[in-house]
Formats: sequence, C-alpha cells, structure tokens
Amino acid sequence: MKISVVTAVKNGGEALHGALHSLCSQTHPDVEHVVQDGGSTDGTCAYLRAHGHPKMALVSAPDGGIYDGINTGIRRATGDVIGLLHADDTLAGPAVLSWVANALQDATIDGVYGDLEYVARQDETRVIRYWRAGPYAQGRLKRGWMPPHPTLYLRRAVFTRAGLYDTSYRISGDYDGMLRWLTTGEVRLAYIPQVMVRMRIGGASNRSFAQMVQKSREDYRAIRRHKVGGLGTLMAKNLSKLPQFTTRRE
Repeated sequence: MKISVVTAVKNGGEALHGALHSLCSQTHPDVEHVVQDGGSTDGTCAYLRAHGHPKMALVSAPDGGIYDGINTGIRRATGDVIGLLHADDTLAGPAVLSWVANALQDATIDGVYGDLEYVARQDETRVIRYWRAGPYAQGRLKRGWMPPHPTLYLRRAVFTRAGLYDTSYRISGDYDGMLRWLTTGEVRLAYIPQVMVRMRIGGASNRSFAQMVQKSREDYRAIRRHKVGGLGTLMAKNLSKLPQFTTRRE
C-alpha cells in the first residue's frame, strides 16, 4: 500500500527538521512525500533538497493559501492513501504509517485517524494538550466532535468522490472538509487508539485573538453548511478542548 504524505509549506526553513526526521524514520516501506512549496524565499527548498525524504517530490510555485497548496499536493500525489504532515508537526513514532496501512487492509474502511498531542514550540517533550479522539459515531458531530485533522489518512477515492478542501475558508477548511466527508461523503473511519502526531502550538488558528474569532466564524459556517447543528455545536466544539489540558496519556 503506497502512502502519500502531503506537506504544504512556505518559508518553513529549518522548522521542517522534526517533520522530515519523523517521516524518514517510518518503517512502512512504500511512502511518497509530496511537498508543495508556496514560493519560499528563506532557503526552504534548499533545506528540503538536502534533508528531505528519499522519495520526495518537490514543487515550488505561488499558491492561493494553505488549502490551495494542500489541494495541489493531493492532486500530485500518486499513493493509494493520502495524509498531511505540516511543517510544525511530527509523526509520533516510526510505526505510525504502518498502523495506517494495517488498519486500511480492511476494504470496508475509507480512512483512519488517531490521537494528537499539542507540544511546546521549543520543547517537544512538554505536552500542553492531549487530544484523545475516541471512536467515531456520526451523532458526535452535533456535539462538536471531529477527528484530529493532522492524524487523518484517507483513501484517494474519498477525494475523488467527495472533493478537496474549500479554499474560500482561510482557517477552517479542514473542519469543513471533514464534515463534508463524514456527512454527504459517508466516509467510514477507523480509530487507531495511539498518539499519531505531535503538533507544536501556535498555528494559524490560535496565533492571535482575531484569528480565533475568524476561526469560530468559519467553524459556524461549516456547521450550518453541513447541517450538523448550530451555536450549541460550536460552543460544544470549543468547550471540548478544555479537558485536553488536564488529560494525559496512560
């Protein structure tokens, strides 16, 4: 099973070190790293060429934002299964992609997801939040549940039949996409009860108060668009994050 890992990046520089190291350490034998660079000017492409995955496919060109870059990367991918690895994220261990491949041996499953740790930006060993996702049930969507997006791996057929990311969203295109795939797309997901990804805090959705407000507006738009609830769903989605600051992995 060939797994394509897509990274959309612009001026990521040496921040990519952890992501690249974790990807190169994977034990799964058939991995493709599709890198879509948005026209970096800080030496990102040179760093990628020097330290990237042996099966890296790098293209650098201006894009219309993060979701446009991701969409272009997905279109370029040649794998049976496609997932994302952001520049600030790392795969939590060398067996993560093997877990994905093993779970997707079940032909009735369209995709998989797992747990996520948010870690300090300067110290990946310091866990700030632990997101234990739990098994998927469609009724949970109305209560603000969603799979941790960085851990989500989907068969290529999902994007063919249910579409890519909506680039009209600037921050919540991942939430909109997941709601679409899980409702009208009728995607069947399996849960891997392991931490799959470690994510450094300080991303686009929580970098400033203004961006947090924009994210809530876009989340609400996605909730209404896919008919999974209303303001109560948005509130539940935001409140569900609070226990993640006190819960720790067993």
